[in-house]
Amino acid sequence: MHSSPDAEKRNAADAAIAHVKDGMIIGLGSGTTAAFAIMALGERKKHENLNIMGIPSSYQAFQLAVQNAIPITTLEEHPTVNVNIDGADQIDPQLNLIKGMGAALAREKIVASASKQNIIIADAKKYVKNLGEDNQPVPVEVLPFAVALVRRRIQALGGKPVFRETKGKLGPVISDNGNVILDAGFGVIEDPVALSQELKMIPGVVETGLFIGLADVVYLGTASGVKKLERK
Repeated sequence: MHSSPDAEKRNAADAAIAHVKDGMIIGLGSGTTAAFAIMALGERKKHENLNIMGIPSSYQAFQLAVQNAIPITTLEEHPTVNVNIDGADQIDPQLNLIKGMGAALAREKIVASASKQNIIIADAKKYVKNLGEDNQPVPVEVLPFAVALVRRRIQALGGKPVFRETKGKLGPVISDNGNVILDAGFGVIEDPVALSQELKMIPGVVETGLFIGLADVVYLGTASGVKKLERK
């Protein structure tokens, strides 16, 4: 049975939003897969008259929430998020993730860390044996002042950092925090925990796209439905 990636993402999004109950504060992730969840939440809110509020992890998620009539709040007002729903670029069997191809990694990790339950949704091909397979880089958000230093330190760790440039407009991709993104290729990552710590220790690194031990449930959309994975 042939299925489009969009149909797979939609299946995963529908499974994730089933966790949402009346009165909850919801972390709203960024990217194309999370967008399906935000739109589906908007539908549920309308039909079930759900009283929910969203904390978006990017300007893109913020705009989409507003378009779908989901009220917005902040971590200042609601420091604890009930459920966070977000996508991922890669997922390994331990449910460690690489995220950040949409440049929202720092805010995504902050919202994830404030959440009681993190639900990750993706199409089935995002599931891999090891993070870093298929030349998947690790996005690293960097203070502009520190780019030269961070680049050298990533190279010293065996990585190949590439400055992320925008498509269309000339120049670097700027995060919602005003920082730049280095995409660091390490090949297959044997020890994501150690690499995450080494990258975080570099002065000027704001955040890395290695999300270690944060995902509780993963829904992988498949042609026939959804595969559920849970953290052991």
